[in-house]
Amino acid sequence: MEKRTVFLVLSVSLLLGGSAALTFSSRLIHRFSDEAKALWTARNGNAGNGVVSWPKRNSLEYLELLIGNDLKRQRMKLGSQYPLLFPSQGSETLFFGNEFDWLHYTWIDLGTPNVSFLVALDAGSDLLWVPCDCIQCAPLSAGYYNSLDKDLSEYSPSLSSSSKNLSCSHLLCESSSYCKGPNDPCPYIIEYDSDNTSTSGYLVEDKLHLKSFSGHSEESSVQAPVVIGCGRKQSGGYLDGAAPDGLMGLGPGNISVPSLLAQAGLIQNSFSICLDENGSGRIYFGDKGLATQQSTPFLPIGGKYEKYFVRVEHLCVGSSCLVKSGFSALVDSGTSFTYLPPEIYDKVVLEFDKQVNARRISNQEDFWKYCYNVSSQEPFKIPSMRLKFAMNQSFDIHNHIYSYTGNEGFTIFCLTVLRGKDDFGIIGQNFMTGHDIVFDRENLKLGWSHSSCQDVNDKSSVHLAPPPSGESPIPLPTNEQQSTNNTRAVTPAVAGRASTNPSAASSLQIPNLLCLMASLLILRCLL
Repeated sequence: MEKRTVFLVLSVSLLLGGSAALTFSSRLIHRFSDEAKALWTARNGNAGNGVVSWPKRNSLEYLELLIGNDLKRQRMKLGSQYPLLFPSQGSETLFFGNEFDWLHYTWIDLGTPNVSFLVALDAGSDLLWVPCDCIQCAPLSAGYYNSLDKDLSEYSPSLSSSSKNLSCSHLLCESSSYCKGPNDPCPYIIEYDSDNTSTSGYLVEDKLHLKSFSGHSEESSVQAPVVIGCGRKQSGGYLDGAAPDGLMGLGPGNISVPSLLAQAGLIQNSFSICLDENGSGRIYFGDKGLATQQSTPFLPIGGKYEKYFVRVEHLCVGSSCLVKSGFSALVDSGTSFTYLPPEIYDKVVLEFDKQVNARRISNQEDFWKYCYNVSSQEPFKIPSMRLKFAMNQSFDIHNHIYSYTGNEGFTIFCLTVLRGKDDFGIIGQNFMTGHDIVFDRENLKLGWSHSSCQDVNDKSSVHLAPPPSGESPIPLPTNEQQSTNNTRAVTPAVAGRASTNPSAASSLQIPNLLCLMASLLILRCLL
């Protein structure tokens, strides 16, 4: 909560006579006055939790703090500076199939001068990391890959004039326990769900180059400070084709790119990914989707929204919505295919196999157990699939089948739904295909609408306001801002049941109630 420039002290007097009357008066106390300082010290002690120093009146520090507070309030009133932001090389996402582990990628530019990286898009993690001053990294030469026409890049903080280490004392440093001193670079190590797949190094601050779009003006360039993992050492899948040039974590954590962009007031706290059926797509920061889209709320896990979990009420195969097929699911663009809890998976594949009028074959890929062989002369039916959410919200699946041509003109198709190991599922990229998927972090909900993933220039139904003229880089949140403007959502408070005892309400007389109101007002102003 923002610290107010002015304190309001409310006094209440009760006049008793022929007719009772209430008189309210208020007195304004300046935020940096001696009286306000005394109130603050009485509440927080000499440390003044959340206040770095108490500025001398009319000093330079005093004026800078007032101006800073004005700018914060203006940003709050204006909402976000830009309606949409996307990577400086364009909003397009890229898909290379099996060579790059079935993930979707986009080109981004980092640092000064800017260097290009082909990063995987992962809504299941938070950190943006790239290969950096490498000890153990994937090959970066284009000749090593069939799908690339230029070499991949390696980042070096010493070659970027806008780079600086994120210190161990910074609140975004979650591994400070491994530091020798508060000014050391913050180390990191992230282990992913894939076997033995990890990245490690240290954290730096640098510029992410973006572009803004407005329906009323030309695109403009934006340089946003972000946190980057200098990935010195990778292992597992990151050495075998998955994200050889880095990964952009899009999760809810404070360190992710969407979180930092929203916290700086650049965009609304939301982003969208659209993956089309031709292997292309779009990513937009600040996009809250269409007013007509369907949606379902995110679920807290352990009281926190640290991942994008949703609740599926039913999974439907063809016209049959299976009984007791509800489950919680992680929505993750960094997972290629969709995984179901074992019990749900068994029900789904049994129903799918019953409805398919084709011959099931064996000895296919180990991870796809339900594959079928049909000839071009045979009529065959592939059952549709859809997810049903609360409030009758329906999510049609457009890409639950993978097909290829076999021998002698036969076509082989496989159900690309896999048996998971946990009691929750994962909605992966294949189920997301054909939809504009909106991660509305502000309202804690997932939105979706059927889409061909056209560029924002073609979205005539989206009305965008022009960005403000001119721009000034907004720094990363300081430790103070991190502690007071945490973007991670918390579990909504549960309303208590009102007492049925009539004396419980009548025992709180009017003077006591007004005193309570006054105390709450003073406390609110001090926060």
